[in-house]
This record gives sequence, C-alpha cells and structure tokens, in this order.
Amino acid sequence: MGSDISRNSKREGPAAQRRFSHGFLSNMGVSITHRLGHSAVFSQPAGPDGRPPAPKLLLPPEDSAETSGTERTPPAFVSVFLPEFPQRQGQGHGQDHFQILGFIAKGSYGPILKVKDIFKDKTFAVKVLPKSEILKHGVVEQSKEEVIIQRQLKHPFIHNLQDCWQTQRHLFIMCDYCSVGDLYTYWLLKGQFGEDEVQLFAAELGSALGFLHDLGIMHRDIKMENVLLSDQGHLRLSDFGLSRRLKRGGRAFTICGTIQYMAPEVLSGGPYNHAADWWSLGIMLFSLVTGEFPVPAEPDHSTMFHKVKVFPYVLPETFSSALLLLLTELLCKNPANRLRNLESFKMQPFFRGASFDSLILQKTPVDVILQLRTHPDWTTKAMRGLSLDYFDSFDCNQILNSPTTPTELSPGLTSVDPNPATEQTGLCFCA
Repeated sequence: MGSDISRNSKREGPAAQRRFSHGFLSNMGVSITHRLGHSAVFSQPAGPDGRPPAPKLLLPPEDSAETSGTERTPPAFVSVFLPEFPQRQGQGHGQDHFQILGFIAKGSYGPILKVKDIFKDKTFAVKVLPKSEILKHGVVEQSKEEVIIQRQLKHPFIHNLQDCWQTQRHLFIMCDYCSVGDLYTYWLLKGQFGEDEVQLFAAELGSALGFLHDLGIMHRDIKMENVLLSDQGHLRLSDFGLSRRLKRGGRAFTICGTIQYMAPEVLSGGPYNHAADWWSLGIMLFSLVTGEFPVPAEPDHSTMFHKVKVFPYVLPETFSSALLLLLTELLCKNPANRLRNLESFKMQPFFRGASFDSLILQKTPVDVILQLRTHPDWTTKAMRGLSLDYFDSFDCNQILNSPTTPTELSPGLTSVDPNPATEQTGLCFCA
C-alpha cells in the first residue's frame, strides 16, 4: 500500500503555479492571462464506455449535466430560480446596514468586498454575484449548491458562511473575514515548514476533510490558497465553489480543481470519489515541507496526467520515516489503496502523541504564522499583483448603497494572481 516514493532522486525545480479558475475567486470568461491562480472545470468527449462527459460548466450535484454555450437572457423573475437566496430588497441590507471598507479580490463574476455590518459592528467578506453573469455562464445550479453545502458546515477548521441573500440584480454570499490571509502567502514567505508545524496543519485539515466526507461532500479544490487562517493562525478550509455532494458508493467524472493538486483519477476523467481530496492534501503537505510542488503544472490535464502517472514522488532523506510513510500513503496513485479516511489518518505514526481535539488544537496560537504576519513582505505576497485598477469601474452605491467608496485593498480572505507577469500562462478547456 502506498505510492512509489523514493528518497534519493533529485527534486524538481520550483513549479510553475498554473491554477485554472472556476471556483470562489475565479476569472471565468476573461483572457487566459487573467485566469492564473485558480481552479478549473475541463470538458472532454464521452469515452467508448459511454460514461457521461465532463460538463463544460460545473453544475453540482449531477456531474453528468451539460449546458449549452448559447448566450442566456436573464428572465424577468430570476428570483424564482434562486430560492436558496432570500430576497432582501429594502430590508436593511443597504446604506443603513453595510459600509464597504475595501476590496479583497476580483471574483468569478464580481468583486469580493470587505464590509462592516454597522448594526453588529463586525467585519465580513461578501462575494457579489451579478445575476446577469450567473445566467450568462450557466452556473445557477453551482451557485445554489455552494450555499446549500456551506449551510451544513459548522466546524472549527472550516470557513463559516454567515448569510446569503439577493436583490433585484445581485446575489450575495457573506462569510467571516479572515484578516490573517491564506496559507499560500505564508508558504511564499517561509519557503518550507518544519515537521512539527506541518503536523498541526495536517491534523486540522484532516479533521476538516473527515467532517466533510462524513456528510458525503467532496471539496474538489484542496490547495493552499483555499486554506485561510484565523487570528490565532489556525486553519480554515474555504471555497466550496467546486464542491459536490456524493452518496456513498457514488462516482464523479468531472475534471475539475487546480491542476497540480488533482489526483490521477481526476486528471484521467474519472471515475473518482472522496479519495481524490486526500491526494490533494498529500500534494499540499509535500509542498509545505519541501518548498516546491512535486510535479510542475502543465497547460492541459492530459499532459499533466501522464506526468503524474509516471512520476516518482521524491522526499529528502532528512525527513522522518513517519512523515515519509504518511506522504506515501496519501500519494498512492491507486485510490483503492490510498489513505482515504480520517480514522486511518489519525493512526499514522506521524501523529503519535498529537491531539485531534479541536479545542486542544486551538488553545495555542500558531507562532510561525503570527511571526510571519509581521514580515515586511507580507502585504506584497498576499496581494500578488492585485491593484485597485481592477475595480475602477465598480459602482459601490449600485451594489450596497454604501456611504463609503472603497479606497483600500484588503488581503486576507483568499488570494488571486491577476498579474500575468508573475507566472506563466496555461490553457483552459472550459467552453
């Protein structure tokens, strides 16, 4: 049981970070040079076995659904199609309720805003989704599924949904605001983490994954950018834009996620199940301890699949046998033999003496994160090229009737890489 990890092979150079987007902070419908840093849904023709093709746009919970590429005209009563979003027109969600403090990122179809609830005197992150864009790109079901799933998720290591609503022209998804940022920012600053630090990260993320899978939910985009951090440096798994509910014994076929984190069975077009999330966790842990991705990203999923299929995952001899064993079990190319549940995860020697109790884990601040938070390059790394130029044409008053026009950028909810000069471009196979 386990994958072909050897200790002595030379490690690859730093991976080109191609992450195609169709999730919480994607740039669907814009040029490929602005799609960096995210996850994707790929389309492919049906195979000879007749299994359903991957949809051109993800429509959870049924992977076999397809949408046409034709332009959609917003119906007159679009709210009928979105009962999961309560109507709040004229019910206080306007000038007297929210104050826009800044921009966090450019999302799939609109901005992610940092807002203050004046009544509660608390800051939140709000994703704004114009209904015209949601209908145009055929992602009504995806938007509904995102909030249906998040309403089920109350866990100390999962990012909380606070509220969602709709007005005549927009959908709003409001979550906790995480000012500390995402794990990817700290990885860029530190380069690589020690085993004791990775043990804590692994315990918290493993607990979150076990909770999701017990509910029958696949995340499908486990990556550092989707791991936010609390004020004390503890992890919060976020972004359920690609998540899917899958019954026990069910199978999925959609090729989606972030390409260098995708399990081989996902890259090949399925079938796959919850075990794919554990592979992605293994890739993340590998990268955290080595400072680089095991396989550099390729511009398409078929090329990436062939590289992953033959690649021997390499770890330096300096790592403990317990860590080597854990990564071997997670990066097993055969999902049937892969470590794929929380109980087996907890039993690994790497966690000997460690606690998985969330109360105990959260008692102690994560010093390495809090120390890096004061790093002089933190803001630059967190923003990764995002500038206010992206929001010059955004009318705040039209959205929330906010009395304040945003004048700051607020790294902290998650990350975006809108600057094509920072990374190489990739290809997207969405229609």
